[in-house]
Amino acid sequence: MNLSRRDVLKSGGLIVAFSFGGPALVRAATSVAGASSELNAWIRVADDGVATLYATHPEIGQGVKTALPMILAEELDMPWERVRVEQSPVDADVYGRQVAGGSMSVRLAWTPLRTAGATARAMLVNAAAVHWGTSIDNCYTDGGAVVNQKTGDRLDYGDLAERAADLPIPTDVKLKEQSEFKLLGRRIGGVDNRDIVVGTPLFGVDQSLPGMRFASYTRSPSTGGEVKSANLDLIKDMPGVEDAFILDDNGGARALRGGVAIVANSTWAALRAKRKLQIEWNLENASTDNWDALLEEGLELAANGTGTELYNDGDANAAFSSAAKTVNGVYAYPFLPHAPLEPQNCTAWVQGDGAEIWAPSQVPAGGAALAARTCGLNPAKVTIHQTRIGGGFGRRLANDYVVEAVAISQRAGVPIKLQWTREDDMANDFYRPGGIHGLQASIDADGKMTAWKDHFVTFSGDGESAYRWAAMGQGVQPQKLIDNYRVDQTLLPLTIPTGAWRAPASNALSFVTNAFLHEVSTAAGRDHLEFMLDLMGESRELPGGRGGGMHTGRAKDVIAEVGRRADWGREMPKGHAQGLAFYYSHGGYFAEVAEVEVGANKKITLHKLYIIGDVGPIVNMSMAEHQCVGAATDGFSTMLGLQVTFNDGAINEGNFDKYPILRMPHAPEVDVHFIQSDNPPSGLGEPALPPVAPAVTNAIYTATGDRVREMPIIKAGYSV
Repeated sequence: MNLSRRDVLKSGGLIVAFSFGGPALVRAATSVAGASSELNAWIRVADDGVATLYATHPEIGQGVKTALPMILAEELDMPWERVRVEQSPVDADVYGRQVAGGSMSVRLAWTPLRTAGATARAMLVNAAAVHWGTSIDNCYTDGGAVVNQKTGDRLDYGDLAERAADLPIPTDVKLKEQSEFKLLGRRIGGVDNRDIVVGTPLFGVDQSLPGMRFASYTRSPSTGGEVKSANLDLIKDMPGVEDAFILDDNGGARALRGGVAIVANSTWAALRAKRKLQIEWNLENASTDNWDALLEEGLELAANGTGTELYNDGDANAAFSSAAKTVNGVYAYPFLPHAPLEPQNCTAWVQGDGAEIWAPSQVPAGGAALAARTCGLNPAKVTIHQTRIGGGFGRRLANDYVVEAVAISQRAGVPIKLQWTREDDMANDFYRPGGIHGLQASIDADGKMTAWKDHFVTFSGDGESAYRWAAMGQGVQPQKLIDNYRVDQTLLPLTIPTGAWRAPASNALSFVTNAFLHEVSTAAGRDHLEFMLDLMGESRELPGGRGGGMHTGRAKDVIAEVGRRADWGREMPKGHAQGLAFYYSHGGYFAEVAEVEVGANKKITLHKLYIIGDVGPIVNMSMAEHQCVGAATDGFSTMLGLQVTFNDGAINEGNFDKYPILRMPHAPEVDVHFIQSDNPPSGLGEPALPPVAPAVTNAIYTATGDRVREMPIIKAGYSV
């Protein structure tokens, strides 16, 4: 079958062809109407029957390097033990957008990868049918081979690949039903697990090149500061140091920020010299942000002020005027760093007008483009390699560290490995923005919530609109669930850089809305689980929301199931209580029940967290469970004691001594289960986190009568 480029563009779908020049290469192409399309290499089948499957998205610990090839292998009908997985090159023209963020990897890849695998399988069946002189209806695949059901003969995929190349390419293939899955839904260990245990170089920090030098980079402690002078002569005379120089700002926070680079013959020499740096900063244009002042102002505005109307539906004022009861509360949450285990790093080698880069980036193509633009390189000559990422949570969506490494290599004329310290990482982040909410709800005589108001105090760089990650979208729970709601907004000026943090927006808004909904149900004298089910109303899909509109039927299913799983409402010992929260985030439906004990001096123990999720069919049960357990630990750790504060634009918390991440003895037992619906799958990196904090604080209230309205809760005297 011969398809012209015009045919491919018109189809807007996916085609598969075989290419040879060694092992058989299955190539798939996706096209968008009106745009050019290039072939995409996904699967390589060798003559020994081993399939090499390419993982195209960055592996950040969420398991996509295993999950995406599993999707291919399922439709290809290839046994996992005969699969080898490799990280694909970074090439947007070939592989499309390669990014880890927004819990989008599986959602975006699900249909294209299934179609690629199924098409390749159909071609192998066709080749076997021709060889046997029989109908394809007499053939089926089993364990990496095609079987003739009449004769029982088998032909391995490795023996069929070249024969398949000469046959027409199927344009309409049948995908498996979920009930036919042999691989998907099983617990499969990560393909990198052994290499991680034995220390095989996988991560950005592991990279090494011949002739490589090591670098540190020091920026202004306050955003926007510039170097006036530095003791470069003293630094250059230190042991192991080969050079030290100033780099000027070349594009702001997400490009090259001005600072001092040190190039040395070892990481230790570079970091030792960094400690001796004495820099005079020009702070005329630097940030003067102060969190304590902003929080104080925000709390006052949220409680007593009025904002600019953001969303308004129905008649909230009329509902309040006829209410049997009203509820009020002011909630706040802090700024947060990402604090990944692996601090930012990058290895780069600039030669002429091009460069080769090895980076733990969540959006590697963006890093290459930014490096080229910032450093004046030829974009066509910039190659970036995906390394495994030692944690990111959204931090590595920015590629500022990539730009620094390239700029230092360009100036030094040698391959450079740039290594940040933990203090660098804490002080130079793109922070989860804090926020303050003044909430009001009205309740009628039947105990139903009739209206909702939220005065949202947040942050802006221009005074006109909120920063992207400090904004509230329409459709945030419980908007659209009730007839009357109003959201007002007040903007406070801020120059501290902000960015996406695990479950952006949802990570904070879930705490605010779920905790206040518990206030409402308590004031109404209603059981909270019953109240939440009633709030969802009839089964329907609501407009808006991140990941598409929430379906209330799916929401009710997970709420009801977590209640059954946790035996909601059972009698608890004194000082013990359950708390419930539900949130729809990034296409995922998650309801959670926390079992909490509050002891003397406000010591709390999260004994168990029940999690019920609906994200469609599970690809890898092992990774799915791990993501939820990680989200539980992360969410509890964050709500308990984590924040960053700043004075004059400089971060006060420099390391883990002032940023007390939860320790292992205090990690909760987590009970994870999924409702595996027939809906298309959504991701799991983020949506299990948002309900954790409100489930815990709701339990604290039930156990003690103390309503915690601000994170972290150590500010209210709680500890573990």
